[in-house]
Amino acid sequence: MRNNKSLFANIDWPLVCIYLLMLLFGWLNIYAANYGEGIHNLMTMSSEPGKQLFWIGTSFIWILLIIILDGKFYTTFSYPIYILMICLLIGVVIVGKEIGGAKSWFDLGSFSMQPSEFAKIGALLALSKFLSQLNVNLQKKTIQVKAFLIIALPIVLILLQPDAGSAIVFISLLLVLFREGISSTYLIVSFSAIVLFIITLKFEPQTTMLIVMVMSIILGYLLKKNRQSIKPALIGLVLALGFTQSVDHIYAEVLRPHQRSRIDLILGKVEDIRGVGYNLHQSKIAIGSGGFLGKGFLGGTQTKFNFVPEQSTDFIFCTIGEEWGFIGSLITIGGFSLLLFRLIILAERQRSVFSRVFGYGVASILFCHFFINIAMTVGIMPVIGIPLPFFSYGGSSLWGFSILLFIFIKLDAYRMDILR
Repeated sequence: MRNNKSLFANIDWPLVCIYLLMLLFGWLNIYAANYGEGIHNLMTMSSEPGKQLFWIGTSFIWILLIIILDGKFYTTFSYPIYILMICLLIGVVIVGKEIGGAKSWFDLGSFSMQPSEFAKIGALLALSKFLSQLNVNLQKKTIQVKAFLIIALPIVLILLQPDAGSAIVFISLLLVLFREGISSTYLIVSFSAIVLFIITLKFEPQTTMLIVMVMSIILGYLLKKNRQSIKPALIGLVLALGFTQSVDHIYAEVLRPHQRSRIDLILGKVEDIRGVGYNLHQSKIAIGSGGFLGKGFLGGTQTKFNFVPEQSTDFIFCTIGEEWGFIGSLITIGGFSLLLFRLIILAERQRSVFSRVFGYGVASILFCHFFINIAMTVGIMPVIGIPLPFFSYGGSSLWGFSILLFIFIKLDAYRMDILR
């Protein structure tokens, strides 16, 4: 058994440093988002900056515990942790506290806990455990179904709350399956369905049908040119036309009114800067007003006077854009890109399938949060309430992201003890 000195010596310190810098910059922006009269005493638990300091401090306790635990702990208890998380998701639907129209929180007195943030950890551990078994081959349909079910179960339970934003994040775990060898057909079909969904909502039925037929003809021509059967093009045409007919039902019956309004806003079907479009309109103003260098730390007027709702949680990127400008936004995006790039490099050097899958899963989850959060603040995606990792205010999300990241850091440090 290794001593503590060698244990910490194997920690990937570049990844830890990126994490610490993001925590610091994130906290500074939470402070800026709340800056004003009565917020100067940051050590009190009555302010968001003070609470976030508490969450950061307790995150270090989780990190220390993760590092101390033996690396085998995570492989041994993957399924029990997954089952525990599923039980928490079921429990929150039954006895959870409703906030913003969703029963996604457990009320713990002065604090609230969102189990969906921790369910990501359980789902990723279970998926890593399943894919690392000797007889698992993702080319087999039965194995694919089991892998999909591991991901789908928490999605269904989270949709019952309902919390579509958190549910979408779990879909990012499908990217792990492509790395592990599942057919790219699933990725192509999924991407095509998303594009077709947008086209159907954006255009009139006749135009949509024309677009689908033209795309099918092009596909059929390419297949015939390469001396392949045009059967896939014909099947795709039938499925696409059937899908377009179901989109209206999904849009009208499955999506909630505020979700439909946000999609209409992004597609340009409505323009309501005083109603559903208010958040996005103010977000664009805040980011645009920052210019190249920004207004300076604590100099943001849109932020200071609370023009942007949820400015320390879902819209924290507005504070970055307004006070730190284009340069600050670029540094933030660059920091996340560096974090994701480092995670992928470390994932590829793992000696076990479990560690590799977990590493890619962490990268996929962080990328999903990072991309969607920034995309919704600049108006290229609907507002769905997803926090920016290590930046947005909130204990559950900070704990969840920190635990995810440092379990992988621990697995990476433990890799030298694993025989190929």
